[in-house]
Amino acid sequence: MEIVTKNEPAWLQHARDSWTHRGEQRPSFAEEPGPGQESVWDYPRPPAAIADSRAVEVTDAEGLLARTDRSVRVLETSHPPAFYLPPESVIPGRLMPVPGSSHCEWKGAAEYVAVAGTSAPVGWRYPDPYAEFADYAGWVSFYPGRLWCTVDGEVVRPQEGGFYGGWITDEIVGPFKGDPGTSGW
Repeated sequence: MEIVTKNEPAWLQHARDSWTHRGEQRPSFAEEPGPGQESVWDYPRPPAAIADSRAVEVTDAEGLLARTDRSVRVLETSHPPAFYLPPESVIPGRLMPVPGSSHCEWKGAAEYVAVAGTSAPVGWRYPDPYAEFADYAGWVSFYPGRLWCTVDGEVVRPQEGGFYGGWITDEIVGPFKGDPGTSGW
């Protein structure tokens, strides 16, 4: 599926085309979802942004960082969803940008944020994403392994691997990218 615009480099299309799992067929090693569950292997690639009205809270040792009932779950093959929260859901003054960046071939260049007064990234956002995610410019997702994150009161479990920020809840089955032995996915 070609979704590159004319101003994006050729390497970007190559990166997008290199994925073999695209949510069209669940691989044999994928867990079978039970009632009320989703398999990350049924999620699409390119990823989909799905509105979610459940209560989402993010806290640290000092208290609340963000709260919303208007998040977006980004669903991408092999990954637990990443919940993105609108900028206005973040408590003013609690987050600040920190050095470092990464790039997603679907969303664009990410910048990292830390709790004010610290330097360790606890989340990320796309200030100027590709057109497909333009509606979510500046929305923040958090690493549940570095903060306390809940969805409708359920404590989120972090996705393995230091780079990934997926939110694992009881409704999600894998295996997940980031687990041991998954570097080739």
